[in-house]
Amino acid sequence: MSKKLKFLVGESLKRKVKTKWFLVANILILIVILCLFNIDSIIKIFGGDFDENQIIYVNDQSNITYENLKNQNENYTKLLDDSEEVFELKKTTKSSDQIFEDKKNKDAWYLMIISDAQNVIKAKLISNGYINSYDFAQINNIINSAKQSIALSLSNIDPAELAQISASVDIERVVLDETKKGEEESTQMIMSTVFPFIILPFFILSLFLVQMVGAEVNDEKTTRGMEIIISSVSPKVHFFSKVIASNLFVLIQGALLVVFVVLGLISRMLIGGTSITDIPSAAGVDISGMINSILSSDIVNDLIYIIPLVIVLMLITFLAYSLLAGILASMTTNIEDFQQLQTPIMIISLIGYYLAIMAGVFEGSLFIKILAFFPFISAILAPSLLVLGQIGIFEFIIAIAIMVIIVFLLIKFGLKIYKVGILNYSSKNLWKKMFKALRG
Repeated sequence: MSKKLKFLVGESLKRKVKTKWFLVANILILIVILCLFNIDSIIKIFGGDFDENQIIYVNDQSNITYENLKNQNENYTKLLDDSEEVFELKKTTKSSDQIFEDKKNKDAWYLMIISDAQNVIKAKLISNGYINSYDFAQINNIINSAKQSIALSLSNIDPAELAQISASVDIERVVLDETKKGEEESTQMIMSTVFPFIILPFFILSLFLVQMVGAEVNDEKTTRGMEIIISSVSPKVHFFSKVIASNLFVLIQGALLVVFVVLGLISRMLIGGTSITDIPSAAGVDISGMINSILSSDIVNDLIYIIPLVIVLMLITFLAYSLLAGILASMTTNIEDFQQLQTPIMIISLIGYYLAIMAGVFEGSLFIKILAFFPFISAILAPSLLVLGQIGIFEFIIAIAIMVIIVFLLIKFGLKIYKVGILNYSSKNLWKKMFKALRG
């Protein structure tokens, strides 16, 4: 039995790995990952630059606004904890037409400030292209802050009082529960940046696993190859060979993704000469700061035992998915029928995926906690709730235990259905046959 099982697993795995499509798909995935890790270098090749600040030419016809704009730009930069100023301001007396005549200034902005008796100052912002709402909100805040500063200075207020009014409020943060100190930001950072890169591959690979098992079983049924195979091996051996081969393939694909990410990091260091943390600086996301914050928090110690538990739950869930897919595929007579049967599985997985991403929004929800124990969803949702502290290790181990029970039930009762279904080529009275097989 073991020799036949190894042979079938090997043959099934070869059919999946030794194909041109597997090679082409992984080459494309590698190219995409390399491009994502070096996106800033690619953009620079085509004329873009993440390191350049937005240049704003300021024509200050009020003669009192430019210096205030510079001060507010510096203050706003400090407020964002950024190392470089948000905008690069340049004073000019030229018109907007003269500025934009120079091709070097095609991406620059032109800001005209004039005095206004009623509103202190008026501003006109000119650009060649559309200014997105985020950048416009930033420059709008800086201009309005400068206007308020000018208005206060024109009201003949004592300079010392003016400095007190303009000074930022120093807010002291006090967290009564010391165990929560610093954890909230770290967990939110993990959920918004790191964790999706674990959940998303699992979600995609699980759906791929279901489709792969179903397609292979249906292919053997439609080509009548199943009859030849079953004449040589038992349905039990055939069933387990499909499950083992499919899970091995998914693990190989997952390992390749990890290798591709490592290659992406190496290419980043070789091509860009900088770390991966520098990539999103243009988008206003400080990944290096987030990583340092996570590493300095207590949650790093928790990840030492969280990650192994998550891996165990995911591996058991992969096994359950493949068992369920094999059972459902044996009941169908063609791939179209199987696709209809797998639709509920995909919907359930999709619900679990979105709930995991938005788990922080439903903090304290009993309904979400109950779903964390729901088979198949638990592998996606339970890790999120564990990181957020909404469930503990004991509850997570219960979720693992439930999946182990589900795997046991799928093997015990699913095998009975599989024995009847794989040689059934008619959908007539199919469910009746299945229930009869279960009773037997």
